[in-house]
Amino acid sequence: MTKKDSENILDSPLLTAINVIGGKWKTIILYMLYDQTLRFGELKKSIPNITQKMLTQQLRELEVDGLVTRVAYNEIPPRVEYSLTEYAKELGPILGQLCEWGSRLK
Repeated sequence: MTKKDSENILDSPLLTAINVIGGKWKTIILYMLYDQTLRFGELKKSIPNITQKMLTQQLRELEVDGLVTRVAYNEIPPRVEYSLTEYAKELGPILGQLCEWGSRLK
């Protein structure tokens, strides 16, 4: 990054990306959905310590940002499945690199 880039950090693509995928839970949700479609309950069970309210909020934000697809089936009991959009799947290598980098911090 050059000094010129750092002067405009508030308008940078980096800040835009962090705003979309930042936070404690969004990257974990994206990682869990990377190669599979999960129902809400399965996703909740696979992410320890996340509340139902927080998971719902994060999934809605990811859906609005075009990273997650939500499919609701008209069944009893209701079934809702979540998966990544093709756009979000582009994050796969980045998430992999973050995991690799994180493993070296331990």
